[in-house]
Amino acid sequence: MTDNMTCCVCGKPAIGMQFLGCCVSAVCEDHAERFLLALVPGETMKSGTCTFVRYPDKN
Repeated sequence: MTDNMTCCVCGKPAIGMQFLGCCVSAVCEDHAERFLLALVPGETMKSGTCTFVRYPDKN
């Protein structure tokens, strides 16, 4: 597992975290679920046992 700022799939900069049931992943735009991609920076969405957290902009 990588730190939470690096995609755990490919190593690119992560845009957020996906909590899918009992699994959590930091992911880049290429590996994010559509729910995470739909969020604005800084937004969080909960749906059942899943939570999606989009990191705030670095600006």
